[in-house]
Amino acid sequence: MSVLSVNAGSSSLKFSLYPLVQRQVTPQILTGNIEGLEPGGSPEMRWTFQGQSHRRQLNFGAEPVFAQALSSLRKLLASLPDTPAMQAVAHRVVHGGAQYRASVLVTEAVLADLMQLNALAPLHQPHNLAGVRAFAKAFPDVPQVACFDTAFHASLPELDYRFALPDALYQQGLRRYGFHGLSYQYVMGELLAQSSRAKGRVLMAHLGNGASLCAAREGRSCATTMGFSALDGLMMGTRTGALDPGVLLFLLAQGWDHDRLQTLLYKQSGLLGVSGISADMRRLRADNSTSAKLAVDMFTYRVLRESGALVACLQGLDVLAFSGGIGEHDVALRSEVCQRLAWLGVVIDPVLNLQATGEQIMAIHAPESAIEVWVVPTDEGVVAAREAAQLIAA
Repeated sequence: MSVLSVNAGSSSLKFSLYPLVQRQVTPQILTGNIEGLEPGGSPEMRWTFQGQSHRRQLNFGAEPVFAQALSSLRKLLASLPDTPAMQAVAHRVVHGGAQYRASVLVTEAVLADLMQLNALAPLHQPHNLAGVRAFAKAFPDVPQVACFDTAFHASLPELDYRFALPDALYQQGLRRYGFHGLSYQYVMGELLAQSSRAKGRVLMAHLGNGASLCAAREGRSCATTMGFSALDGLMMGTRTGALDPGVLLFLLAQGWDHDRLQTLLYKQSGLLGVSGISADMRRLRADNSTSAKLAVDMFTYRVLRESGALVACLQGLDVLAFSGGIGEHDVALRSEVCQRLAWLGVVIDPVLNLQATGEQIMAIHAPESAIEVWVVPTDEGVVAAREAAQLIAA
């Protein structure tokens, strides 16, 4: 038997297949992505099966694009030799709200609840739920499991998750939820397996197009930078991060409406907005313009500033971990952040930092460092697969 782990986005469908042995998830035998699903895109499927990589251009007809992408995935699964029968589909769902604090089997009632959260994560939640419905239709006899990015932060204390708003608004759900939970759950598990110090005060940095920090103690989230939505905290690829609400009041007074503000905050800001060039850190690193340098420096500074706040919440630090596309691959960012945290006793080995390319978990701290520093390639898919395997076995 196996579990298929999927992440349905607005323009892509990521997937991985994990065999089950005695109900335990084993390493993936298939991983891939179907990209170019946005209007006018050029759909392409890339996958790796048993160590061999492949790619295929997809020619879609007039039917809905996602349905055709799912059909292509079904054909791929059917064509691969000796693939174990699918026992569940595990879906990454960004927002579970206050109600869903752990992974659940999906029902129509669950979907109805989750749809009420679409406005809190408009770039992700509607597409995640559309993926759940599409897979349920394509595989009607296979249980669908929703695994939430907010669930890892269910342990946040009230002091962290409450906003300074009237209680009536809190009762409506206006509070901090936190995100990137599947990634943090994976990173925390890897750190606990590698280091005894990971049971202490840990700061995890998930840095990518979406970016956040999470402070953990005894393996549990106790503070995080993202809040009510996935907009708060760090500067991101196209998202603002923390922003004075007075800016929004000012723009409203100038006649901006909801949709225009939403587009600004989610799609036109961050690295892209500041640089005017790209949301891709790699491209900005290669650009010598003043605006590109400013965007990179601002991104790094926000990581540093928010790191200081979370270290204060932890009252010190034992372990620092980098993950996500930028955190795993940007040597310069890791070096600069750690140099500017030297007052904590952080010292990294520059050779080890260069060697950490995101292929495997790796410690990059020098022997004299008071803080352990790790690079942990994250794997949200395997966390979702494990959650689904536990649910269907219960």
